[in-house]
Amino acid sequence: MERTDLSDRRFDILLERLDRLGDELAKMNKRLDNEENFLRLTRELATLNESLQALAYAALGQQAPQVRRRRAG
Repeated sequence: MERTDLSDRRFDILLERLDRLGDELAKMNKRLDNEENFLRLTRELATLNESLQALAYAALGQQAPQVRRRRAG
């Protein structure tokens, strides 16, 4: 009977450790999903920025952009 109790305790401990590992894997997967979403978002923002720049230059037409520079001093 003593051997069975010991095996049951070991089994319970093993199940607890597996549960903790499963929780950690779930957290890691969630983090990776978020990172993938952020990468997609940054690509979309870069595309949007390029489109806005193209629209801005198209609105200028043949006219060169007028840039005012600050004077140092």
